[in-house]
Amino acid sequence: MTVKISISLTDQQAEYARKQVEEGRFPSTSAVIQQALEAKRREDEEYQEWKAEFFEEMRRRAEGPHVSSDVMDTRIAAMLARKRQAHGLDD
Repeated sequence: MTVKISISLTDQQAEYARKQVEEGRFPSTSAVIQQALEAKRREDEEYQEWKAEFFEEMRRRAEGPHVSSDVMDTRIAAMLARKRQAHGLDD
């Protein structure tokens, strides 16, 4: 089913749509607009999927194993000491 609606375009948008038709890429300006809306719909769906996956990953990480800040500080200090020693930068 199709629905006929009226829309307003800027001069640039209208010119772009006309050019697409003139170059044979689309049969009508309606087809140009339909394709643009379909592309936007797909983009929105992909974004929603990405967002759901992102939040699932954040939830999984929040529930996962953690290292305390004290342990992390110790690990970083040890790594830096090894790097300083490897590069002859011992004090």
